[in-house]
Amino acid sequence: MMEILEGSHAVAEAVKRCRPEVIAAYPITPQTHIVEALASMVADCELDADYICVESEFSALSACLGASAAGSRVYSATTSQGLALMFEVCFNVAGMRQPVVMTIANRAMGAPLNIWNDQQDSISLRDAGWMQFYAEDNQEANDLHYIAYKVAEDHDVLLPAMVCFDGFILTHTYEPVDIPTLEEVDAFLPPYKPVNILDAKNPMSLGMYATPDYYMEFRYEVEEAMKRARKVFADVGAEFGETFGRDYSGLVEGYRLEDAEIALVAMGSICGTVKDAIDEMREEGKKVGLLKIRSFRPFPSEEIKAALAGVSKVAVLDKNISLGQKGAVALEVKDALYGTGTEVLDYIVALGGRDIRKRDIRAVADLAEKGIGDQFYGLRTEVL
Repeated sequence: MMEILEGSHAVAEAVKRCRPEVIAAYPITPQTHIVEALASMVADCELDADYICVESEFSALSACLGASAAGSRVYSATTSQGLALMFEVCFNVAGMRQPVVMTIANRAMGAPLNIWNDQQDSISLRDAGWMQFYAEDNQEANDLHYIAYKVAEDHDVLLPAMVCFDGFILTHTYEPVDIPTLEEVDAFLPPYKPVNILDAKNPMSLGMYATPDYYMEFRYEVEEAMKRARKVFADVGAEFGETFGRDYSGLVEGYRLEDAEIALVAMGSICGTVKDAIDEMREEGKKVGLLKIRSFRPFPSEEIKAALAGVSKVAVLDKNISLGQKGAVALEVKDALYGTGTEVLDYIVALGGRDIRKRDIRAVADLAEKGIGDQFYGLRTEVL
């Protein structure tokens, strides 16, 4: 049923339909509305789950880890400094192969303190062993939660997943969202069937001490599971399309790329602005297209290489910076296109919530056409 919903509430409705048995989260802007809504659903008996009140994000994810190890479907949400406080537990969750699903309302990292959007928080945890899916709008944010649980709990994967959507730009924006019924979601997402659980009647250990003789093999197994997740995501995304009419079989998604000479590459809500700018540039005869990356982990290298074949220049819009290098997305796109001869230029944009408009996208395309890139775009040089 189509409803006009705030992005945070659209996510809460999705989580409710996924039937988590345990929720643990600590409120932090701009994630608060999600967990506030879920707490109300539990209190009003709309959602049969244990809502664990905790004193920090570290405790929130630790509670989810324990509950997942005991066989429960679990959920959490956070952002920015809260995610940073979860750093240690994030590695533990992935290493113990627990299919925790967590929403990230993307926000800048301090210092200086900034509550507005960029994607530095989740990108900084790209090596933790979590899958990372990025939503362009609130419909996609809603839908990706059903897909995330199904991919994470697949026995060929068994890895945690972050569903990332841009703080304030999406979390606090009202949009029409098609919300499936509980019965439809039940048919798509069956109850979680864990492979191994902590059970006093059948004692076992998870996440134990590993000596140098064994540690590397654990990391290898996580890497192999991440590789398998590519196909599982594609299959689940296609099944979702057949069931609900919205196809997410692609880890990437192209827009007007067919004859493009310049391709813009981006993740998240900025893609909507990029599409509008591309439409205007196309009317002026400029052959520009967009490649949206939906899944950053697993990273779709082969899909990117295929989608950008024939493009002469690639301009990556990074809402993050790997300080001392470039944006993280550009670095990985460069790796994917290594040996193809395609020029990849990076633009660090919109950090800390700075607006980026259609005219900025057009300016980036103009710079890429001239071969000027690998720079911060839109710096206020008068304050430097």
